Amino acid sequence: MPRTALHRPGRHAPAALLTSLGDLLREWLPRQRWFAGKGRPVTGLRVASSTELYPGCLHLLVHTEHLGRTTHSGSATAPADDCYQLLLGARKVLPPRLAHAFIGRASAGPLADMSVYDALHDPRATGLLLEHLRTPGAAGPLLFERDARVTVPAGLAPRLLDAEQSNSSLVYGDSFILKFFRRVQPGINPDLELPWALARMGCTRVPAPAAWFGTSHPREATLGVLQPFLPGASDGWTLALRSLASEREFTEEAYELGRATAEVHLALATAFPVDTPSPLQNDRLAAAMSERLEATARAVPELGPFVPGLRSAFDALASLDAAARPAQRIHGDLHLGQVLRAGRQWSVIDFEGEPARPVPERRRPQSPVRDVAGMLRSFDYAARSRRPWRPEWAHRCREAYGAGYAAAAAWDPHEEPELLRAYETDRAVYEVLYEARHRPDWLPVPMAAVARLAEGL
Repeated sequence: MPRTALHRPGRHAPAALLTSLGDLLREWLPRQRWFAGKGRPVTGLRVASSTELYPGCLHLLVHTEHLGRTTHSGSATAPADDCYQLLLGARKVLPPRLAHAFIGRASAGPLADMSVYDALHDPRATGLLLEHLRTPGAAGPLLFERDARVTVPAGLAPRLLDAEQSNSSLVYGDSFILKFFRRVQPGINPDLELPWALARMGCTRVPAPAAWFGTSHPREATLGVLQPFLPGASDGWTLALRSLASEREFTEEAYELGRATAEVHLALATAFPVDTPSPLQNDRLAAAMSERLEATARAVPELGPFVPGLRSAFDALASLDAAARPAQRIHGDLHLGQVLRAGRQWSVIDFEGEPARPVPERRRPQSPVRDVAGMLRSFDYAARSRRPWRPEWAHRCREAYGAGYAAAAAWDPHEEPELLRAYETDRAVYEVLYEARHRPDWLPVPMAAVARLAEGL
């Protein structure tokens, strides 16, 4: 995958654009689902890159600075700096079909008296994105690339998916889907790197990248990935909830999902270097998990009474004499929403990892048990998302998933209970922090798992 690009500045100077867009973006950005600084006002803006794709359509990389979080002791962390990818349109008169994408009217600067809107809702702008992906080349600092073996037809009608998520997704004619990364970090995104490598390995569990684009200015970064769209496929979360609603078992699907997970792990272990296991890995892993536990307990007081019991899971991991399982590249954020089922075939998608973590950390080899623990927690989430709760449903799914994984991988994560409990506990702690910050009504779901795991169950 080549990594060069011709840099040509956009028509409007970045400082001048902020005169038009600064106030609008300070108000609009915090309301977006993919904005990372929830609850913290934007205190600074800087345009890192601007490219005019056509008159009235701007591609921007915008750095935001917002206040740091307040710690449990009352002190403030350092201000946060994030970079977001935006596709903005500007028109004198906004047609009714784009009214829902309206951001605001610029009062000064080069876009004065223009209506500014999110151009991902504009078929002309998103159609141009597809055309660039079909015919690789440079557009200012943007570099568009394509797998030469894949044909992407022209004129596919775009539609923006309205599901809330950490990125934006465009479907083109039910043939391809473009993930448009909203929060941009330097380096190749795992959601391009891993599916590309798996496709080269002949792994059929992951849709192969057909085209992608990125930037080399101000630093190299992946901005979007185009992959085949699977029409008629349903995500695992939706299927699990249907099973619960109809009081139907989900064990067959869970077993096959375990096999699919193992196949992906085996392919990744072949495609990328594997770390030699060492007993010291257990100590380092347990220490990092304990540190996250303490930090989360300071931020979420409800976790406090369970800290000693949860820490015992990490202490048990640290006390193991045996070397940890070899670390390798993994999915990094596996759950029922990250898998699709078409017919009887499970596919794994969204290899971006946890978006809040830096890209170098997401690309670091880790134990495959982390992915397994994430899926086990997801079965529990599904069971507890409906009333009455169905813990026995989740238990049977967890057992079936482990059996399916063992059938393909030749080892069963349940046979390493200390490692599995530690990873599941670490995942539950992560969920507690996430729900406390973003969905307080859901906090009882991970807290129920916390109570169970604190008792060693």
